[in-house]
Amino acid sequence: MILSKRERLIILVTAIVLALLALDRYAITPLLDYRAAIETQKQRAATEMQRATALMAHKRRIDPKWRETMAAGLKRDPAEAESQILHAVRDWSAETGLKLASLKPERLPGKKSLQEISFQAVGTGSMDAVARFLWRIETAEVPIRVKELQLGARKEGTDDLTLQLRLSTLYLPARRPASTEAQAPAPSAGGKE
Repeated sequence: MILSKRERLIILVTAIVLALLALDRYAITPLLDYRAAIETQKQRAATEMQRATALMAHKRRIDPKWRETMAAGLKRDPAEAESQILHAVRDWSAETGLKLASLKPERLPGKKSLQEISFQAVGTGSMDAVARFLWRIETAEVPIRVKELQLGARKEGTDDLTLQLRLSTLYLPARRPASTEAQAPAPSAGGKE
């Protein structure tokens, strides 16, 4: 069977088209998909790099403040941290003219690396005394934070206010030594030594 020129051309074009389809399916499309996946990974890596760079820059900015906080007042002993805040709050109230009626510490149990101690404080004084007292807390070098604040007038139409605060401080507990019980060998079951 001899094929005409036209038939040979059709077979040749069909073979070329089939070869191009096979080449596209098994070489070009997977290569383009691989290239797109690599580009996506590259963009993710660039985003992670930017995030890491920002984190390192943030650490460089925060590190001096953290060291200052550690040196100025972040204690390892909860009793020291509690005493530090009690003394500071009493000193600030004396400086500002705020009369403290009560100041009670309350240790909160926690399993985090930084532990928290809360304080309930109740005092009375003028608007100026309350404002200066709150400013002393806000600008303190010791780690202290106002968690709740209630302000009310003791007598209507006077500059005699009642202040109720919930304050908190942090301390960094000392690390506990590893248990020695876990290292001791278990006694043998029923045998004499």
